[in-house]
Amino acid sequence: MRINTALILCAGFGKRLNPITLNTPKPLLEIKDVSMLERCINLIEKLGIKKILINTFYLKDQFSLFLNSKNFNSDIKIIEDGEHILDTGGGIQNMIKDSNEKDFIIFNPDTIWSNDYKDEILKMEEMYFSGKLENILLLVNKKFSFDKKLKGDFNLENNLINKETEKEFIYIGCQIINKKLFIRQKIENYSIFEIWNNLLDQKKLFGYESQKDFYHLTDLDIFKRLKDL
Repeated sequence: MRINTALILCAGFGKRLNPITLNTPKPLLEIKDVSMLERCINLIEKLGIKKILINTFYLKDQFSLFLNSKNFNSDIKIIEDGEHILDTGGGIQNMIKDSNEKDFIIFNPDTIWSNDYKDEILKMEEMYFSGKLENILLLVNKKFSFDKKLKGDFNLENNLINKETEKEFIYIGCQIINKKLFIRQKIENYSIFEIWNNLLDQKKLFGYESQKDFYHLTDLDIFKRLKDL
């Protein structure tokens, strides 16, 4: 089995990067003349995924202009959050509500994605389907993080995520998840952490460990340092 549809979360305000995000949404900020979103789409296309859904809210019109200016090979569709921002959980639920697919790969474009991640993500996908999982998160040991201010989110043992000991692992913004985990009756503002925490309680939150150096666009200081690399 394969993942056929990728989601990219692009609705946030990017407040930690003010003032540069007052006029440009965070996913459209450029590092070495390539935007965060374009890097993400390039990786998704390298993974062989043909359909991409992008959710928008803040400065949403800029995303249409960006996509119209590019010549991507994928079928890319923008799904607006609507009148109110929906956060990660609500945003994902809103994107997948009309899809016939059951399994989705979801990217956060805050990470500087590159083709170096291709093999790891394909192995994560293989583990997801062969293990008949309903979720799996791509994690990295915080020692590989360029931004040393980032604290760990989780612990990882034998591909099972927990929070019980020292949190050495950071979620780096790529996950595969099954549609049936989104059980809210209506689409509203809520975080994906609500679903993750429920899975943690059941000892059913899974992880795959990346061995790549992790570059995350956290704030203005990191943005300036990344541009100088």
